[in-house]
Amino acid sequence: MIRVLLADDQALIRAGFRVLIDSADDLEVVGEAADGEQAVRLARETRADVVLMDIRMPVLDGLEATRRIAEDESLAGVRVLILTTFEADEFVYRALRAGASGFLVKDTEPADLIAAVRVVARGEGLLSPGVTRRLIADIAARPEPVDARDPGLGQRLVALTDREREVLALVARGLTNDEVAVRLFLSPLTVKTHVSRTLMKLGARDRAQLVVFAYESGLVTPGRAGQP
Repeated sequence: MIRVLLADDQALIRAGFRVLIDSADDLEVVGEAADGEQAVRLARETRADVVLMDIRMPVLDGLEATRRIAEDESLAGVRVLILTTFEADEFVYRALRAGASGFLVKDTEPADLIAAVRVVARGEGLLSPGVTRRLIADIAARPEPVDARDPGLGQRLVALTDREREVLALVARGLTNDEVAVRLFLSPLTVKTHVSRTLMKLGARDRAQLVVFAYESGLVTPGRAGQP
């Protein structure tokens, strides 16, 4: 069973998600939080696999709650899926930097929501094309040099092989493993292996963080997404 924690300050929204998630044979809601502080506490108590996290909540917002969960080594297996009203949410970049595994728009179709929870529970990032475009725009608008954000990022990138860099560049564009495989004339299994090794070498939690790393490092630049 995939254990899900709901974090949203609107009881009606939590109730709707609970009914939907509990309707799936392999998903179950293990807790509900009305603010970010409760979300962090319940994440520690329940050890949920996935936290559906709203950004705008009282006491402690979803961004800070996400950061605390991601930085807690005892919660290494907990993934955060951000709930947002619009794909172009102003907090996309900050949430991914905080450790979120992806974004889910609140008016997502029920079947897509269940699929999204499963994807994130597997340790994969979930970024729609609209969110990816917003992320790229946010990173492009930041004037500070890469080393100021993460001094060790350049050193970690040196450890990547040329093929791993090619794969990373395409992942940063939002391509799936199957799409990367077609582009590079590789098998999907080989691509999956390259992605796994890249995650390990960069110390990334999932594909969502790979996108951030690719753009912050300059490996991929806005306007040239997907160019290996």
